[in-house]
Amino acid sequence: MIGFGEPERLTCSRAGCSETATSRIEWRNPKIHTADRVKVWLACDEHVDFLREFLAARDFPVAVVAIDDERTTA
Repeated sequence: MIGFGEPERLTCSRAGCSETATSRIEWRNPKIHTADRVKVWLACDEHVDFLREFLAARDFPVAVVAIDDERTTA
């Protein structure tokens, strides 16, 4: 049922990785996204640098934010 049990585990966005995400990588492609459109990839400790560098190499604006363990529920 919705709203019962543990929250769903956040997993890394790197292909083939199933580790728990510890960071949010917020980015956008300025050629197709307006400044208010932000996309998010999740990253584990092992892949955060790889994913950030992948996006930065394409000159996308990128910000890495630690995931807070406390999540709010609606």
